[in-house]
Parts: sequence; structure tokens; C-alpha cells
Amino acid sequence: MKKLAVIILNWNGLSLLKEFLPTAARHTSGSDVDLIVADNGSTDDSVGWIRENLPGIEVIGLDKNYGFAEGYNRAISATRYPFTILLNSDVMVGEGWWQPLLRFMEKNPDVGAAQPKIKSFRDPSSFEYAGAAGGYLDRLGYPYCRGRLFDSIEKDNGQYDGPPADVCWASGAALIVNTELYLNLGGLDPKFFAHMEEIDLCCRMHAAGYKVCALTDCEVLHVGGASLSQGNPRKTYLNFRNNLLLLHKNLPRRKGRKVLVLRRLADTLAFFMYLAKLDLPNARAILKAHRDFRKMRREYTDFPDRDTLSSLPGSDRNIIIDHFLLRKKK
Repeated sequence: MKKLAVIILNWNGLSLLKEFLPTAARHTSGSDVDLIVADNGSTDDSVGWIRENLPGIEVIGLDKNYGFAEGYNRAISATRYPFTILLNSDVMVGEGWWQPLLRFMEKNPDVGAAQPKIKSFRDPSSFEYAGAAGGYLDRLGYPYCRGRLFDSIEKDNGQYDGPPADVCWASGAALIVNTELYLNLGGLDPKFFAHMEEIDLCCRMHAAGYKVCALTDCEVLHVGGASLSQGNPRKTYLNFRNNLLLLHKNLPRRKGRKVLVLRRLADTLAFFMYLAKLDLPNARAILKAHRDFRKMRREYTDFPDRDTLSSLPGSDRNIIIDHFLLRKKK
């Protein structure tokens, strides 16, 4: 068996496959790597197109749309390479893009996951929203990145270049994982369905004693929002709901209760911001996220004994104060 599987999860993404898969196939080949497409029960002839136009790519056909989390869980369980890269279907890769990631993971068995530098496909001089140069969680659990604070996105001027950096989370747009660890931790949480499931996974890796890193000696270009665009109420709902679930399940009970009280207050501000802009669909999405969180939290009964999140890189900041009061953009 080869060392690395690069798995692209697809659901009715024929147009993205036509644009990005030929390049991925050309640059993801060699004695150490296989490129695989896991199809989430597509009905747009995605599988037929792959088999006709790129017959060298293995296709794992799932019987229905299991979402990002469970779709990947099933594909990775079926392949079980030593290392796996979860690669979004809207990512453009270059020659040898996967090699630094594989070499790094082989040399660092204490690392559970890592990502390359993720830049914008539409503007390659800028970072991309979903991951940039590695992610953090602030003291209230809001995610931000080296290169992105809320919707303020930095140009890549080499400011984060250097040795691999310890981060809180690595982006699921291009995420390499130790496959055995991934499976032992239960993979991505299928209850999340989509959005923030990779952050939850990285938090569990930290709790298990592993590091998560961001590399800058390799990069990919990510379209972002190919499934749900920024500002889409469905995306707002999933982000708010799953962020609450992430905190609930990854903090000790007492600490979790305190943080979630503060988070509800902060999310209330976000709700009124949407109301002030007359964006009623997104305001309703926040209300629905909190309502569904209150129902779903009962499904989680095991909680960590110690708080690992507060010791992770970037957890000392409050990005609401930094961004909206202190006007910080980086």
C-alpha cells in the first residue's frame, strides 16, 4: 500500500470536478500517493464523467449524501492509508503540493494533523477565508486565522512564512491527518454534518496529546463557498450551531457552562447586527442554531476532565473586542 491517500469528497459537483480534478490528477501522482474521489450519492453524472475522462482515479461510491463529516469517515474507513489528505473539490493544486505535507507527518509522529498555506483562487495574492495560514479559537471559541480576522483577509506578504507553526486547528479544505489517529478518535463528528467539524477533530487531537500544525512551504488555492457562499443563512446556521456544539463537547462541564453563557451574549449581539441590517434570514438562522443546539447538546454525555482549549495557541484573545472595538484587521 502507498503511504498517502488524497480523497476528494464530491456531491453533485460536476462543474467543479471538470475545472479542478484534471489538475489534481496531474499533480497528485507517484509511488507514495493515490488520488481518490468519494462520491456522496451524486445525481449529476459526476461518477460517469470521472470514469470516462479520468479512468485512472479510483471512485468510492456512497449510496446517499452523508454530508462532509460522515462522507469522509466512510471513505477513510474504506481506504486506511497511513496518511490521508482531505481535499476540497474546489481547490487548485500545483506540482508536488502534497510532498512537504507527507514528509512533515512522517518526521513528526506527535502531530495529528496539518495544513498547507491556503490562498484565494480568485486572488492568489491574498489568503483564503477558510484556513489561511492556520487557525485559532479565541477565549469565547470564535475561530480566526493567521491571515484572517472575521471578514478581514490579509495579503500574503510572507508574514507567516517560516518553520511549521503550532495552531489550534487546520482547515478541512486541505487537511492531512494521521489516519490511525483519525479513526481512533472517531473521525469527524457526523452530527455536525458540515462546517467546523475539522476544528472539533483538531480539538480532540490536542486533548489526546497531539499537535496540529500549519506549513508555509507548500500552498493551494481555494475557491471557498462552493457549496454554501459566505452570508448564506444555511451556512450561518451551521457555523453558529456547530461552534456551540464544539465548545459544549470539548470543555469540562463547569468551564463549558461559563463559556456558553458568554457566547450566548455575544451571539445575541450578532443577531441584532443582522436585524439592524434588515438581514432577517441570517438573524433567524442564529435563533434556529441556538434552539437546535439546546436539543442536540443532550446527545453528548462524555466531557473532558481538563480544559485543553485555554492553553492552545491564540486562545488568549477576544477577537470581538480586537476587531470591532480596537479595529484590528490582522
